[in-house]
Amino acid sequence: MDPATLIGVVLALAALLITMVMEGSSPMAIFLIPPLILVFGGTFGAAIAGSTMTDVKKIGSWMKMGFLPAAVPPAIDRIQTLVSLAEKARKEGLLALEAEVKNIDDPFLKRGLQMSIDGTDPEDLRAILEGEISAKKGEDKVAAKFFTGMGGYAPTVGIIGTVVGLIHVLENLDNPEALGPLIAGAFVATLWGVLSANFFWLPMAAKITRTSELQAKQMELLVEGIAEIQAGTSPRTVRQKLTSLVPPSEQQREAA
Repeated sequence: MDPATLIGVVLALAALLITMVMEGSSPMAIFLIPPLILVFGGTFGAAIAGSTMTDVKKIGSWMKMGFLPAAVPPAIDRIQTLVSLAEKARKEGLLALEAEVKNIDDPFLKRGLQMSIDGTDPEDLRAILEGEISAKKGEDKVAAKFFTGMGGYAPTVGIIGTVVGLIHVLENLDNPEALGPLIAGAFVATLWGVLSANFFWLPMAAKITRTSELQAKQMELLVEGIAEIQAGTSPRTVRQKLTSLVPPSEQQREAA
């Protein structure tokens, strides 16, 4: 798992709570049940209203993608795996990879190698694998768009909560002692609307987008590797071609 988003959210919340303590406020002052119900319930409701039921069923997995997505293995490790497969295929033939495929955990790489072993036409193989990549990117885009939408709805829902609270304030103008706490409580909804958008939903959308980009790049790398193995390219050439697709920073880290 890649905990970067979770760590970032914890740091952001810690900064908020520390600031409140330093200013003499109680952190518990912002944990009011009615504003929390309205902001989070209203934001989810608005986002769901703009989605399909098929999308709604995926929210749990999308939340996991946003907070704790699977870690993307280093590209250099992928290249080493492909080079090892290329060496075996070069020495013993493509059919010799049949036993190796069973030990591969990555389902995308496993499918690609199995199709190449089965004699799938190289153009058809590339088209199928690139179609899978495109489909995954499209699904990830929907997930990111869902949380981006929540990041847009949340502040507005918070303002609605503040308006509702201020209506209650106006109903109690004959009780001056209660006005301070009521006004403070009314603005808690706006706080949570802005806070949830910028601490939760927008970072989650950004994380899904970034993770999707990294995964797609590695899948494209695997496609190129599978194509070279199928073509019988020498392991050294496979390494050189695939390494050229890796960002310079990763190449330098591996060299170090």
